[in-house]
Amino acid sequence: MRHVARLRLDSVFGIQEKDGFARGGAGRQIRCTVMNIPLGASHEPLTKLVTATLRERILNGEFALGERLVEGRLSEELGVSRMPVREALRELAAEGIVTIEPRRGASVTTYSDEQKRELIEVRATLESLNAKLAARRHDPAQIAELQAILDEGARLMAEENPAAVVRQNFRFHEALGRVAGNTVLQDIIGSLRDRTAMLFAPHGVPRARQNWQEHAAILRAVIEGDGELAALLAARHVYNAAQMPQDA
Repeated sequence: MRHVARLRLDSVFGIQEKDGFARGGAGRQIRCTVMNIPLGASHEPLTKLVTATLRERILNGEFALGERLVEGRLSEELGVSRMPVREALRELAAEGIVTIEPRRGASVTTYSDEQKRELIEVRATLESLNAKLAARRHDPAQIAELQAILDEGARLMAEENPAAVVRQNFRFHEALGRVAGNTVLQDIIGSLRDRTAMLFAPHGVPRARQNWQEHAAILRAVIEGDGELAALLAARHVYNAAQMPQDA
């Protein structure tokens, strides 16, 4: 049974927290955060809090692909009844990161090799276009925001805080999307990011460091207005994160 269950959501909900460690799939020790949820102060629906907590735990690799998500155990860990846990699992199933099966219940979604390849191919193509548009349309204020996110990510890497780095990775890609300025593209990419992040999660701290080096290279190409290079680097970044050859 995991000894630490409640992950950091201060960036979303302003929740009090303290650091700790949890055991993920295959016995991995993962840095996470214990939450004390002041429900009256947060003014957030309980199901929303539970959904966000479980989503983050899945995306940072605390739960392995295919691992069962037992309602009773989760409700005990989170200090809530089974109902918000059940609703949260249904919402995550609609997002594609949880699978619910009759008589087996919920588990973290798994993918065949073919499904993984297809997801990565589409994500790489869209991120490539996203970076190319950003290189065409950037302005100094937006570039400053990207640079600040990169600098904060480097600091979090030095602290070896994987859960926070996962959040920072999403912030970088979302900020790059705002620079690109195509809302249709962002909606499509957004639907893929959680599902592909699950494929990236097991690769740990060394890969996370490489992520930030690659982010910096993409940013340099965007600053220089080199759309072709930014597109190439963004596509390569996705394939590298998935540890998949680009011509697979």
